[in-house]
Amino acid sequence: MYVESLNINNYRNYDELFIMFDKNTNILYGDNAQGKTNILESIYMAATTKSHRGSKDREIIKIGEEESHIRLCIKKSDISHRIDMHLRKSKNKGVAIDGLPIRRTTELFGLLNVIFFSPEDLSIIKNGPSERRRFLDLELCQLSRLYYQNLSSYSKILNQRNNLLKQIAYNKSLMDTLDVWNMQLVDYGRKVIKERQNFITMLNDLIGEIHLKLTSGKEKLEIIYDKNVGEDEFEQVLSDKVHVDLNYMSTQTGPHRDDIMFMINGIDARRFGSQGQQRTVALSLKIAEIKLVKNIINDNPILLLDDVMSELDSSRREALLEEIKDIQTIITCTGYDDFIKEQVVINNVYHVINGTVTKI
Repeated sequence: MYVESLNINNYRNYDELFIMFDKNTNILYGDNAQGKTNILESIYMAATTKSHRGSKDREIIKIGEEESHIRLCIKKSDISHRIDMHLRKSKNKGVAIDGLPIRRTTELFGLLNVIFFSPEDLSIIKNGPSERRRFLDLELCQLSRLYYQNLSSYSKILNQRNNLLKQIAYNKSLMDTLDVWNMQLVDYGRKVIKERQNFITMLNDLIGEIHLKLTSGKEKLEIIYDKNVGEDEFEQVLSDKVHVDLNYMSTQTGPHRDDIMFMINGIDARRFGSQGQQRTVALSLKIAEIKLVKNIINDNPILLLDDVMSELDSSRREALLEEIKDIQTIITCTGYDDFIKEQVVINNVYHVINGTVTKI
């Protein structure tokens, strides 16, 4: 699996761009704020329909324009495919695969698997739980259409239940309708919890050995799924704490409040780990993610590295570069001298200056 070419129009700071990629290592270099990350973001958008930054469609469309387009040509199992994405300020995005419009986002998932690694990922360990949940959801949605459907349904029902809780504050007779939403919330919530648990179990099967190697055998790493509520107890806890929800006028129990913990030798890395330890944990997580996706899809994912190499010391860079030898990698950086020093085989180099990309 690899990206053959990208064509974008009115995308962030680009009027129009067409770029061909090698199926191995591609480097986009240039000063900051020139548009390097925008290229990676557009590839991620085409694969997942979402920005890795969490941006809304209207924020991505070039200022002064009403629409933006992405066309991504890929090759998978020796078969070429084309993904077309049409972003509009006032309407939902339109997506087509090989020229045929799709009705559901889930039809796109699995066609192209991408892994995004940026400096923000290095701080996922020490940031808030919402970022760790987002990490789980972004990867699981690519790997499982069913997970996306269950998560989407859970989120919609959660919003409806929260709206009802607000209405009950002014109209107590609406309490009778709460059970209907409780049943649906529990049904989809249990499925989300189960999929997250399975994913974390699979990550744990890989990450321990990876982290042990990165730390020269000094640190044992384990991921703990810090569930807000278990599958079996969800219904009962939701019922028991209804007075809490009514008081806050929002749902306080469920997987939307989950977290994950990274334990180094039994100690919470977020609370007690040094900055260096936290960065190593984040790198172990990303390498484990690459290996896991390979195992699940029986193919290589596309790796997008956004200015992350400069954040890693030489030993961590070496560990990451060792892992990406056989997969297509698109890397952004401010200069590519470091890659020459690391003796990385570079297949394509592009210089990015203010929305203009020149092949070197």
